[in-house]
Formats: sequence, structure tokens, C-alpha cells
Amino acid sequence: MFGFRYHKAPPTSFVMHYSAGKLSAEGAGLSFLYFAPLATVVQVPLESTDLPFAFMEVTADFQEVTIQGELSYRVLDPKKLAGLLDFRLKPEGGFATDAPEVLAARIVQAAQGRTRSEIQKLSLREALGSADRIMEALRLGLPGDEVVAMLGVSVLGVTVLSIRPMPEMAKALEASAREKLKQEADDAVYDRRDSAVDQERRIKENELNTEVAVEEKRRAIRERKMAADIAVEDARAALVERQAVNDRKAADGRAYGLEAVLKPVRDMDWRLLLAASSGELDPKLMIASAFRDLAENAGKIGELNISPDLLRSLLDEGKKGA
Repeated sequence: MFGFRYHKAPPTSFVMHYSAGKLSAEGAGLSFLYFAPLATVVQVPLESTDLPFAFMEVTADFQEVTIQGELSYRVLDPKKLAGLLDFRLKPEGGFATDAPEVLAARIVQAAQGRTRSEIQKLSLREALGSADRIMEALRLGLPGDEVVAMLGVSVLGVTVLSIRPMPEMAKALEASAREKLKQEADDAVYDRRDSAVDQERRIKENELNTEVAVEEKRRAIRERKMAADIAVEDARAALVERQAVNDRKAADGRAYGLEAVLKPVRDMDWRLLLAASSGELDPKLMIASAFRDLAENAGKIGELNISPDLLRSLLDEGKKGA
């Protein structure tokens, strides 16, 4: 009414009331009556603000990526900020300029600059997995950034939600990852087969080693049996040889005894021995002995005549004796 208005600011806003170009009141959450044609009201928000951001950057291998995230900030020095940006209010309410949007844009630009310095050091594959690295760089770098410090703003927190490549590059990476996964699956199948073959080989080796060990045991048993048989045969040969030696000694003993018995009669005439054994001389044996002597001394006899009558009488005597 008549140009007078009443302004009531919330506790989360810093208000400065200028009247006729002079600062008449300032503070958080002020309430006052002012004359609109001569007054200027400046109000700077003090509450924390969540600011989403999304921008594109180029990696070290010249591939574009989109970084999306969110940061939280609040104004620490509203008077400094009000000296840089115009936060005047309209008489009917609302900001007279786009100062809040400019403030948000400048903070996002500061975050983008920090992000660019990190992304340009990384390849595409490295950048896609560098959300934590970029987040840490923003968390440490933004509080000391020159623009942020100049605006009198404090960055409370930063979150990087996603880092995405261009659609065609995403498809290429997906295809590459898919082929790699297929290759890993094939490698797993080959490794499993190789492991099965290796296990089979070990089983075969164990079976062969078992067979070799069994055969060696059998051979050792055969060798022991052969050694026992050889020992038996050696003992038997020694026994036979001992028996032969004993038999030879016994024969030598009998031969020696027989020789001792026959030695006295070795040079005697057999006719005398025969007569001595029978007790009388057989005429036929005497005649036979005479004929034998004649035969043995045939070379010394010039001529010998034997009459038929003598032969006949000898034959007849032989038949009678038979």
C-alpha cells in the first residue's frame, strides 16, 4: 500500500536491505517493512544445494565419454557472493536476475575442469572404471579451486554416478567384452578338458606304475624261487658228488682188498689153481690144456701128427662124460 512492502526471509537466507543506496539492515532470516521505490533487497540462499551435472570429455585415446554426477554446496560468505552476482529480489517476489543459475554453472564449470584434467590422462577403458578416482579428485580439488574460493562457496560432497562412452563405442566395447567372455568360457572348457586329460594320464601312470611294481614283485618272487631251486640243485649236486666220491673210495677199497687177495696167486699156473680148487685133475682138461699149449707154441713146432684114433677116443670120452 502506497509502495510499502513487508519482507520476511527464512533462516536459511542472508538478506541485505539497501535504502536510498545505503545498507540499512543485513542478516539471516530478517523481517522488515520497506518502501519499494527507494529500497533494494538482496537475498542469498545459505542452505545446502544439490547440483546435478553432466558433461562430455575426451579421453587420452580421443574417445568421448559422458560424465554424470551430483555435487552438494552451500554459501559460506554471502556478502562476497552478493558482491560478485546480483541476487536482487523483485518487488513482487523472486530473483530479478539469473544469479542462482550462474552460480550453479560456475561451480559445474570448476568441476568439469578438474574432471577434464583427470580424464585426459586415461584411455577409454581406464576412464570407464575411474569413477572413484574422479570423485576423489573433485572432493580434494574443488575446495581449493580458485573460482569456488572466489565465490565464497563450500563444496560439501561429490558423487560421480556414471561414465559412459558414445553408443557406437559402447557397442564395440560390449562386443569386445562379449568375445572376451566367450574366449574365457572356451578357455575354461579347454582347461577343464586339459585337467581331465591330465587326471586320466595320472591315473594311467598310476595303473602302469602299479603293474610295474606288481611285475617287479612277481619277478622278485620268481628270482627267489629260482635261487631256492638253484640252491637245492647245488645241494643235490654236492650230495651226488659226495656220493660219487664215497662210491669211488668204496670201490677203491674193494679193489685194494681184491688185489691184496689175488696178489699171492697172480703168478701161479691156472691149472694148479684149478686142481687146487677141485682137489683132482680132469684128464679132459689136461688134454685141452695140452692142445692149448701146442697152439700157443705152434711157431716152435716143426711138424705135429695127431691120429684120427686119438681124436675119436677123445670125442667118445667127451660124450661119455656128458
